[in-house]
Amino acid sequence: MTKKEIVIADKQIEQRIFMIRGQKVMLDRDLAELYGVQTRVLKQAVRRNIRRFPGDFMFELAKEENDSLRSQNVTLKRGQHSKYLSFAFTEQGVAMLSSVLNSDRAIDVNIEIMRAFVRLRQMLGAHKDLRRKLAELEKKYDDQFKIVFEAIAELMAPPKETPKKIGFQLKEGKR
Repeated sequence: MTKKEIVIADKQIEQRIFMIRGQKVMLDRDLAELYGVQTRVLKQAVRRNIRRFPGDFMFELAKEENDSLRSQNVTLKRGQHSKYLSFAFTEQGVAMLSSVLNSDRAIDVNIEIMRAFVRLRQMLGAHKDLRRKLAELEKKYDDQFKIVFEAIAELMAPPKETPKKIGFQLKEGKR
């Protein structure tokens, strides 16, 4: 590393990787925070070097996408959310940012971000392998272990969202 070691928790990066338009991306505001620059400075550097960011490296969010991400944040802090649409950077776009933001911190942060993207790819690959192996076992021992395979499949499925009940609820027969 450099003279000053940059320490960023893996979770801190991985929580800022979103799936938008079928691609894993990071938003300009999150990258700016990690790089230690203002979002407007990052966007300005990108605009000055726009040829380095084709559509598969970076895209601007549509208003609906931007609003959707904004609504996921419970508390809006004054001045935290821009009135401008966010840029979303793919893995290649994030790599290109280190050449546009030419600082030691940008390079060090970029290395950590690239490692996070690689870890996510490895986790997804392992999950696909597990599904494939489970499917093979299910074909081989279908009748004998049907209940076991159903339980495993249920555990691997993404959690189902259940509506949260709000308010006071009375138990049957009590008033």
